[in-house]
Amino acid sequence: MEKNKSSWMMLVVLLVLSLVAGACSKPAADGNQGSSGSGEGGNLIIAIKDDPKTFNPIYAGDSMSLTIGNALFAPLISVNDGKQTFVLAESLTASDDLTTFTLKLREGLLWHDGQALTADDVVFTFNSLLDESQHSYFRSSFVLEGKPIEVSKVDDRTVQFVLPQASAAFESSLVQIRPIPKHIYEGEADLEKSEKNYNPVGSGPFKFKEYRAGEYVLVERSDHYHDGKAKLDSITFRVAKDNSSAVLALQNGELNLLRIEPQDYDKVNASGKANILMFPSGGVTTMVFNLNIDVMKNKEVRQAIVHAIDKEELIKAGFSSTDFAIPATSIFSPGTLHLKTGVKTYDYDPDKSRDMLKAAGAEGLTIRFAYFNASTPETNMALYLQQKLKEVGIQVELIPLDGAALGQKALNKDNTDYDMSFGGYSMGFEPDAYKVLYLSDAAYNYSHYKNAQFDQMWHEAAVETDAEKRGKLYEQIQELSAEEVSTYPIAYGNTIIAVDSKFGGLDEAVPKSVVLFDDFSKLYKE
Repeated sequence: MEKNKSSWMMLVVLLVLSLVAGACSKPAADGNQGSSGSGEGGNLIIAIKDDPKTFNPIYAGDSMSLTIGNALFAPLISVNDGKQTFVLAESLTASDDLTTFTLKLREGLLWHDGQALTADDVVFTFNSLLDESQHSYFRSSFVLEGKPIEVSKVDDRTVQFVLPQASAAFESSLVQIRPIPKHIYEGEADLEKSEKNYNPVGSGPFKFKEYRAGEYVLVERSDHYHDGKAKLDSITFRVAKDNSSAVLALQNGELNLLRIEPQDYDKVNASGKANILMFPSGGVTTMVFNLNIDVMKNKEVRQAIVHAIDKEELIKAGFSSTDFAIPATSIFSPGTLHLKTGVKTYDYDPDKSRDMLKAAGAEGLTIRFAYFNASTPETNMALYLQQKLKEVGIQVELIPLDGAALGQKALNKDNTDYDMSFGGYSMGFEPDAYKVLYLSDAAYNYSHYKNAQFDQMWHEAAVETDAEKRGKLYEQIQELSAEEVSTYPIAYGNTIIAVDSKFGGLDEAVPKSVVLFDDFSKLYKE
């Protein structure tokens, strides 16, 4: 990177639902079709747990939309394991005072329809997500102490960002953004609900071909990808909701790539028909208290509930063993800058739980607990919670929901349909990314926890350029979150991907949590 001060970059991806399950119906195309036998051609069939929520990357927050969007839309910059790679961008230069950043695009970039991708598109993208009426959750990353950044075109390949004040987090935030085409969306009153989202024009290695709701999304190789044509002819993202059926389909060759659950690891591994990739997800599986419910506003009740849970037993119930997940110690993941160890914990202590419930006047409490019904880990953990909370006098009504219903309820800021749920996210290296989950007015604040002091900590940390002071602010954030326990961190899990052994290029494509691979163009059929 061209700049005078060191900087940190991060990948931010947001999981609306924490755990992935799969199933299968007949693919749109045969996984063997079109193979030339030379490492080029063919169709890769990837299982996804549900329909994508959007094809517009400035609204993508669920794993399905992010995964498909990774094939359709290229980022400005990508980061893997702390190492940055320029993608659409060629360079990024910062002023000495960290208030002005100049981004240079690669020469000759094209959209899938052959139109030039220029600075106008980048400026349009940022102005769109900064427009409050467009409701992009990315907006908070580019508003500093209540003031939005200013974005302007210098020339066709150059964009200038002027910040209202210095920020240590700005560069990291850029990694989140995948530009959208101005010539497609200009004039649309509501980008989130635009019909043009259903025929997306992107800049990634694959272009949109067809979407059949509840069945599949088909993308084809683009002739205009800046890094050369993809090796595969196409990718089919198959909606697959039943996990057992998906595993069988993988073994039968009807699916080629599946994110598998820990319970299926031994079965898939023993079949010898797939290469299994396992690596830290960089994410946090959580239990979320809904503070729209009066009883859940009581901190002592929340603390009493987590004292009734043996976290290691809960993890074994959901993930089979600690080979696949370890206890989480913070709302930040292990790869996050300024992760603090030693924040307040809640030992398994049912007697203390009962005493706290009694003191809070919450004896005989009944809780409605929502979870993703297609996820074996979530189902098993929900059953465990029902039994453990019963031991301290709490009755748990389980509410299994499909992904669409759970996501819709979770995004409703006035949600009172359940008292607790599971959640999860993978936010990357930069801690500022987490504020979209925890600010009082954040769209993804599923706990609906509101605390002006907490908000101010996040805002101050975002613009603090002194590393020591910034670190202390994030430590305070983690400490306050642990005390308030509106969101209870459960586990740091592993991502497990099974890939049909007929497909190669896995290392070159770079396995990546949430989106499966950093660059789908490098995958090929052997």
